[in-house]
Amino acid sequence: MTSDIETGGTEPDWQQIYDSPEFQRLRRRFRLFVFPMTALFLAWYALYVLLADYAHDFMATRVAGNINLGLILGLLQFLSTFVITGVYVRYADRRLDPIADEIRDDVEGPRA
Repeated sequence: MTSDIETGGTEPDWQQIYDSPEFQRLRRRFRLFVFPMTALFLAWYALYVLLADYAHDFMATRVAGNINLGLILGLLQFLSTFVITGVYVRYADRRLDPIADEIRDDVEGPRA
């Protein structure tokens, strides 16, 4: 793929890089993942907080022994953080890193 990024001198033209179609495509793909995933996680977190505050009986429902739904949902908050991180790493490896590598190669030259 040909690039619109010209380095010309020793210092890259950061404004030109920012304005380049490659960088804008990278930003668009990043936002396509981050904004919906952030909204989803915040909604999940808000649901947990609201349930903890207003649905005491529901959260106190015993599942097994001393384990109740509140504890399970609280632990799922941690688990969902790790899952989102793993999904993002996979997404970045496939959809973001190739574009970022292309931009870096255009600016710095191919890596050895």
